[in-house]
Amino acid sequence: MFSGIVEEKGSIKAIHQGNEIVKLEIGCSQNLSKDKQVGDSISVDGVCLTITELTDGCLSFDAVQETLDRTIIGNYKVGSVVNLESSLKFGGSVGGHLMSGHIHLKGNIKEVLIVGDGKDLVIETDDEWSKYVHEKGYIGINGCSITIGKVNETRFKVHLIPETLKSTNLDDLIFNDDVNLEIDQSTIAIVDTTTRILSNKG
Repeated sequence: MFSGIVEEKGSIKAIHQGNEIVKLEIGCSQNLSKDKQVGDSISVDGVCLTITELTDGCLSFDAVQETLDRTIIGNYKVGSVVNLESSLKFGGSVGGHLMSGHIHLKGNIKEVLIVGDGKDLVIETDDEWSKYVHEKGYIGINGCSITIGKVNETRFKVHLIPETLKSTNLDDLIFNDDVNLEIDQSTIAIVDTTTRILSNKG
């Protein structure tokens, strides 16, 4: 589990194509890697990946085809900047909202609006998932816990403060970029349960 509070930005150092698996080497600080072990989970742009190898300042992960199809990992190039977060520890604080690291879909950036020192993003989802996106709810965007702003059918807006822009890769997003989206699981449960109850009453 993760909180959606990005610890730091890493960078893709190498991408190796295997047999239906892509191996990623991601550079990070020694502060992030020093207490990690093979088998630990890390959120990479919101995707829960397992460490397969590690050295000082570099973590390696394997991504299977399902992960490549569902997330933006298939778009990575050497030099791509990614958001990194260690998994939560028992008793630790949750600064954002609980996230599983399982991406539901890719969203697409439709507008980038400069608002003073901040930015607004307009992101498009699809019909299957838009029913779970509600104003003032939570959503994970590239592993960042963000509060949802205005919602219009399959599009929603988020407002990004300078600290978020400085500490994550959301500041790099431009028109037509894809992002990883994780819908809040409690919202999914409430919507599905309510829909089922109303359907049964009908």
